[in-house]
Amino acid sequence: MNAPVVIRSCHTRDEFHACVALQREIWGEEPLEVEPATMFVVAAHTGGQVIGAFAGDALVGFLLAVAGVRDGVPYLHSHMTGIKDGHRDQGIGRKLKLFQREEALRRGIKLIEWTFDPLELRNAHFNLNRLGAICRKYLPNLYGVTTSPLHRGLRTDRLLAEWHLECPSVIARIDGARGETQKAEVAERESFPGGDVPGTRISVPASAPDSAGDDAPNAIALQDRLRDEFTKRFAEGFHAVAIDTSAEPSYILIRMQRTL
Repeated sequence: MNAPVVIRSCHTRDEFHACVALQREIWGEEPLEVEPATMFVVAAHTGGQVIGAFAGDALVGFLLAVAGVRDGVPYLHSHMTGIKDGHRDQGIGRKLKLFQREEALRRGIKLIEWTFDPLELRNAHFNLNRLGAICRKYLPNLYGVTTSPLHRGLRTDRLLAEWHLECPSVIARIDGARGETQKAEVAERESFPGGDVPGTRISVPASAPDSAGDDAPNAIALQDRLRDEFTKRFAEGFHAVAIDTSAEPSYILIRMQRTL
């Protein structure tokens, strides 16, 4: 039988090097795009987080977060989460995030942020629909064009996910008190009573075009459209609170009247 997966913080140099090895295995990145073991050491010793998912002695997933301060308030920036091939779609990513949340709350930290590609619908569904994060900032080409195959040669345009750990909607999502969010307008009215439901939508393709060959102009045009639409809507006070992953996917945005 497979060993049960245990989620815990990482503390030793061997564990940090195991995170680097798993990072290379997952993303296959060039040396300049890989976070070194020293980054994991620094995060662990300066108020960040290095969290591992272990099946027996084997590391099968990890999470790296660094500490930040904004306007005098501490928060965590979750920089990287990876799951080993063969262990995905088993709830390990969710377990890592829930452990991260509990560890942060024990230290009085109430906000965790991270970035994600708006074209990656599985990530969007996990971040918004499953965890209850929201987005209200769009960051164009945040990391520049990298050598990582994960980025497909595209600009690294990102949405900034804000996970307000004690927000009622976050608690409801985590506790499973709500169903799937295909009926997202109704669900969001329950969690965000100050929202102007049904708000507006930003459509995204079910599969993202590649930057290579004949698809390159379509990929650039798509990123340009998303940048313009998200930037405009966020400036108008809309927040992305869910994603409809039906046949015609779209982000669902509402106005928020209360401060998070």
